[in-house]
Amino acid sequence: MATMTPDLPPADDEDTPRGPRGIQSVEVGGQLLKVLARTGRRMALKDLARAADMTAAKAHPYLVSFGKLGLIEQDAVSGHYGLGPLAMQLGLISLQQVDPVRLAIAELPALAQRIGYTVSASVWGDNGPTIIRVEEGPTPVYVAMRHGTTASVRHTATGKVFAAFGPRERAAAALASEGFAGALDEPAFAAELEAVRQHQISEVTDQLLPGISALATPVFDGFGQLVLCIAVIGPSATLQTGPASPAAQHLREAARSLSQRLGAPVGPV
Repeated sequence: MATMTPDLPPADDEDTPRGPRGIQSVEVGGQLLKVLARTGRRMALKDLARAADMTAAKAHPYLVSFGKLGLIEQDAVSGHYGLGPLAMQLGLISLQQVDPVRLAIAELPALAQRIGYTVSASVWGDNGPTIIRVEEGPTPVYVAMRHGTTASVRHTATGKVFAAFGPRERAAAALASEGFAGALDEPAFAAELEAVRQHQISEVTDQLLPGISALATPVFDGFGQLVLCIAVIGPSATLQTGPASPAAQHLREAARSLSQRLGAPVGPV
């Protein structure tokens, strides 16, 4: 009589890459923490469970365990759940350990390749917006842009980002030193900065240098403060500008990713 051999799973292929093993229950329960972090508010059990794609009965034991660890806490009056003291401590420690400049510099080479043009990162220095890194793209731009260069607040995309999102007094002083005292109160410039805030994209075309255009966008930290600016620069003949342009989309996506890694509550691009 022929014997029947049960179907067995295929043997492990040593050549097949495998990721590190994890604990599924931790990953499942972690969805509850992600929801609380994403919403930034306390939630009722049923709403929290629904947002994490699980039943309330399934979510409750996880919340009890997280509560014992201090990762979540339950409001004694409303019964709603929010992030607990341990979660707060972990977040603050994480912010202390993250260097926004290091993160941005590491992202620039890949960003230059995606956009196809030269990109830069800038912070506010002693004399105004200061370029700290330049990464050339496949389409080089031969302009005097190097590390340590101070950008014009009035005439560069980078400078306008700092004017739009940084302290008003600081921007006013920098503009005055450039010979544009009172520029923040000029209707045209004020409207331009408001558009930058609305779209989170600053753009210039042939403004500082003929034939050169640029786009810039802000990067925020976990406290909602502007920490640096990333920008793209290229020939006006080929670099498309505007908030809906491909370069603007790439810039915003990169800035959103960096801001999230710095703890900023960032919405969709």
